[in-house]
Amino acid sequence: MTTRNISRFWEWGRKIICVGRNYAEHAKELNNAVPAEPVLFLKPPSAYVTEGSPILVPRYSGNLHHEVELGVVIGTRGTAIPQTSAMDHVAGYALCLDMTARDVQDECKAKGLPWTLAKAFDTSCPVSGFIPKERIPDPGDVTLWLKVNGQLRQECRTDQMIFSVPRLVSYISGIITLEEGDLILTGTPKGVAAVQEHDELQAGIQDIITMNFKVARINH
Repeated sequence: MTTRNISRFWEWGRKIICVGRNYAEHAKELNNAVPAEPVLFLKPPSAYVTEGSPILVPRYSGNLHHEVELGVVIGTRGTAIPQTSAMDHVAGYALCLDMTARDVQDECKAKGLPWTLAKAFDTSCPVSGFIPKERIPDPGDVTLWLKVNGQLRQECRTDQMIFSVPRLVSYISGIITLEEGDLILTGTPKGVAAVQEHDELQAGIQDIITMNFKVARINH
């Protein structure tokens, strides 16, 4: 049996489960109610993009937004995981962006349609290298930041999350079995805004990791 390399989870992980509206100030900036339970949506593995490749603006969108997030990489399969043992199923973390076609999302929301076109397109999930679990002893106590062309757009501590990482792992696994290599995107803080072709994005988790991406447009 081939041993999978968790540090390259994006090459073989089967799903990306995203949490919306997990920071109250971000919910408010988009005029959304603060949720009583986690809001979930999915991205396919084809959404992954790593450093060295560009983020591609979908041809059908004119308003692509950045959303910086802490990603949780699952190391051990589980269903209906108790919150008290949730962290035993976590292998580590990644810095992630949930790139969002905001104009398309707004249209979908107005029509009561799913967000797939706005959230699941190719390159909609840029990720950093894998961060071993021991490098982030408390995922509820780190600072995320994002700059566009050198200007700070987002900066927030993860203690502002409405639903903690253990709560999310427990809640999600009660609905969708979590498997080794799965990624949970834990939500974005306030400060989301549009990016344009040729923009350069830099994001980080404190002094733990940084990543850089350029924005390009599909020309076909």
